[in-house]
This record gives sequence, structure tokens and C-alpha cells, in this order.
Amino acid sequence: MGKLIAIHSFRGGTGKSNISGNLAALLACKGYRVGVIDTDIQSPGVHALFSFSSETVKNTLNDYLLKKCSIEEAAYDVTGSIQSADQPVSGCLYLIPSSMKTGEITRILQDGYDVGRLNIGFQQLMQKLSLDYLLVDTHPGVNEETLLAAAISDALLLILRPDRQDYQGTAIMLELAKQLEVPKIFLVINKAVNQKDFAAMTQRVESSFGHPVLGVIPLSDEIAALGSTGLFCLRAPNHPMAHALEKVLKELQ
Repeated sequence: MGKLIAIHSFRGGTGKSNISGNLAALLACKGYRVGVIDTDIQSPGVHALFSFSSETVKNTLNDYLLKKCSIEEAAYDVTGSIQSADQPVSGCLYLIPSSMKTGEITRILQDGYDVGRLNIGFQQLMQKLSLDYLLVDTHPGVNEETLLAAAISDALLLILRPDRQDYQGTAIMLELAKQLEVPKIFLVINKAVNQKDFAAMTQRVESSFGHPVLGVIPLSDEIAALGSTGLFCLRAPNHPMAHALEKVLKELQ
């Protein structure tokens, strides 16, 4: 059985989905069979990184949760979207998107669903698709789905910005993760401004939270300019973001 990695942030806007997509792509490039599932049903976004159009989607995570399809019927092979002459991919990458349709988002939020079915879906995905890794992109904040993903994960990756509100929210998530007995908890600092301060920032955060910081990603005009229309680490493998995520992968592998 492969590893389940929950990727979370207490607040929105941390770049969590962008990091999730890039990590999934980097793992596939290393030869692994990888799934990335977008459980942020209220505001899905991972699909955009793979140029994935809602017009080509037959089933989504929403359909699975509403018992309209099996979970593997909502999985799409997006390996081709990360292939290039310069970047051969020896692994395989599957995307399980949430619905991008307003009516379907509204329905599932109003009617609710069996969160336990989500857990079953995670396990079935890993088994049916023979995944080495399943990356779960969560909804920000504290909710039942996030706590479930954290509780059954092999590792929890918390994304935060160097921001007081993010620090306070991360402290809450760490306390909850401790109660859930999550086996491994790691931190990634994103959108950091002063690169000269990265080492000191890492030391401060690790000292405050008692968990390792696997990487610090700088605030970058280049990343912002891409606008989530692709996978930045594949386009700029020598960028500090790519180097930071490679350090993350060493701990997750």
C-alpha cells in the first residue's frame, strides 16, 4: 500500500494547491504512480494546474460522494499534461477533481455527504490504481474532511506564510494533529520575502512549533505571473521553489 500525504493550510491563499500539484508532478517524474485528489469542494483549483477543462469531465469527486460513480471513475490520467521532450515522465499521474460547476458545488454543500465514504475512496484509489502516493489537497481551516484526511495520513504537510494569522492557525492545526496522533508532521513556509532571513526564519518556526520546516519558498513574481496555468517546477527546475520542493520530497519518500 502506498503513502497518503495530506496537504493543508489553516487559511486560504497560502499556495497550498499549487504546492500539491507541483509535488505530485515531481513524484511522477521520478517514476512513481501518483494520485492528487482535490477535496476542497467549496473552491476547487488543482485542476487548473494541469490545463484540465470541466468540459471534458464526466465524473468528479462530487459524483463519487453522492454515490453516482466509483472513485476510480472520477480519476483521470493527466500524465500527458506533464510530458515534454525535456521532461520525460517514467511514472503516472492521476487527478481526481472536484466539480467546477456552481450548481453541483451548491448541492453538495447544502445536502452534505457521508464523510466516511471519503475515507473509503482514499483506500480504494490507492488499491485500484496501485498508487505509490496519494496527495490530498484539503479545504483550508478546520472541518470534518480535513481532520479525517489528517487522521489517516502517513504524513501531514502544513503550508503557512510568514504571517501572524498563519502562525496562529498553524498552532491550532498542530494541536489537533497531535490529538489525532498523526505519525509525521512537516511544515513548508511559502511566499517568504527576505531570502537572507530564510535560515533564521526556519529556526524560529521550528523552535516555536517543534516540527521540522522542510522548505522555504520565496515570494516570486515569476510564480505569480504563471497564474496557476501550469506547473512551475517543471518549467523552472532551477528556481528556489523547485529546490525547496525537492527537499520536501526527500522527507516524504
